[in-house]
Formats: sequence, structure tokens, C-alpha cells
Amino acid sequence: MPVRIKICGLTSVADACAAADAGADAIGLVFYPESPRYVSAAAAAEIVAALPPFVMVVGLFVNATPEFVSDTLAQVPLGLLQFHGDEDETYCRQFCRPFIKAARMRPGFDLVQYAASFSTAQAILLDAFVEGYGGAGHTFDWSMIPQGLARPIVLSGGLTVANVGEAVRRVRPAAVDVSSGVEIEKGVKDHAKIAAFIAGVRHADV
Repeated sequence: MPVRIKICGLTSVADACAAADAGADAIGLVFYPESPRYVSAAAAAEIVAALPPFVMVVGLFVNATPEFVSDTLAQVPLGLLQFHGDEDETYCRQFCRPFIKAARMRPGFDLVQYAASFSTAQAILLDAFVEGYGGAGHTFDWSMIPQGLARPIVLSGGLTVANVGEAVRRVRPAAVDVSSGVEIEKGVKDHAKIAAFIAGVRHADV
């Protein structure tokens, strides 16, 4: 299967459509109010309505109340949920939507056990460990990723046009996820960088 590509942290219709037009498989909308890439449910609904068919819309949440997630789902047609906080599998499953769970990579972290504890996740997203939530554009040591994980891998954390080809060749993830690596500033995407990033993945994925 080809490596899937998600462009995350989109905050405008123009940026979301540029990602879709460039060939992104998925876009990510951040429903974490403390993030500079946060979008309201109303703004997210406008973005989703402008997308062409067959682009997956992913909603990112961090330690949200179930009521907040359910209210967002009532307003925005999300195809996949992405949890970046301290949520356990029972929490993640309650919304009856496919989900992925983020793992914050650092020395000594047992990714094998972590992945096994989310047996119903579509995938485990690997991001760099930083204070707070989100990788803040930092990479982590890809050699920490063990072989034979129970779930597919979505590689995130500091990916850019310059390093995504090497990342795809070395890690062979099911998908890659980029946000800051294709930005002009936080929450504002560079359309040329999006296109170059996607081309870099496709070139390496042979």
C-alpha cells in the first residue's frame, strides 16, 4: 500500500483545498483550544464543506471531555479521531468512530506495550516528546521504533520536505503527518511546501 499523507493543523478553506489539490489523503483539524492551530466547530464545518470527495477529515483532540468531542462530531463530519492526550482505549472507543492514538517518543518508552494497549486503534501516531502536547516541530530518533508493532505507524514529528524522503525509506510507515514543516507561520500553510512534501513522499515510496 502507498504511504498515506496527512496535512495537519489546517485553519482555512484555502489551505485545506490546496492540500487536497496537491494529493493529500487526509487533512487534520485541531480541536484543542490551547493550540495556535485551533479551529472552532463552525470554522471546521466550513472547511470540510469545501473539500472534494474522498479526502479523509481527521479531528485532533487532547484530553477533551466526552461532551466536547460529541458536540464537535454533531457539527463536523469527521471520518477519523486522533487523540493526543492521556486518553485510554475505553475513552477513545466510546465515540463509535475509527481512531488513532498518539505516542510521545522518548528514551525508555515502551512502544510495544503502548501499541498493544490500543488494540482497536487504526494506527499509532509517533511524535516527539516535548513539554505540553504536540511535537512542536521536533524530530525524534527513528531508531527507537521497534519492529513488529501490533498496530500500523503514522510517522510525525519534525517532518519537512528535506527529511521526509529519508523518513519514508527508513521507517516505512503506513502514513506520514506534517504540520509545522509546511507552514509560513503557525496555522498558515505554504502551498508550495505542501506540494513539495507530497512529491517527496511519492518519490521515496517506491
